Amino acid sequence: GALQQTLKGHSNWVRSVAFSPDSRLLASASEDRTVRLWDAATGALQQTLKGHSDWVWSVAFSPDSRLLASTSDDGTVRFWDAATGALQQTLKGHSDWVWSVAFSPDSRLLASASADLTVRLWDAATGALQQTLNGHSGGVWSVAFSPDSRLLASASKDRTVRLWDSATGAL
Repeated sequence: GALQQTLKGHSNWVRSVAFSPDSRLLASASEDRTVRLWDAATGALQQTLKGHSDWVWSVAFSPDSRLLASTSDDGTVRFWDAATGALQQTLKGHSDWVWSVAFSPDSRLLASASADLTVRLWDAATGALQQTLNGHSGGVWSVAFSPDSRLLASASKDRTVRLWDSATGAL
């Protein structure tokens, strides 16, 4: 298709983009240490979210479009209010860069993938760490939930994809 528009504003590489499930917002994550929220219909910049102290790798919206999660080389996952841009919570626990994040479709969990060789499962409502999934021998690049939220897939530098039971953490 034809190019609709080009959204400019980041001062460094843009690593990730995500549309909100309600199609109203587009989030972008950049090596300039910010997340930007754009109006998906007009391309107008809505918010610049600042708080990460290093490159921002990944962004994901909650299924209800109210929360935005971001991951960073600063080792944190952050929850932002998608409407106001306010920082809601900083999730700490990873010991290295955090490269990917995903909400479960049932809205219960958030998964994060890190260079520390782990996947972490967090309570999406409270931010409490639920489980640390160990098993990869290389950094974990990406995570994704199955549509029914029962399985979590992780992709690693160790050349494997692992499937986990999201309720128990079992392989």
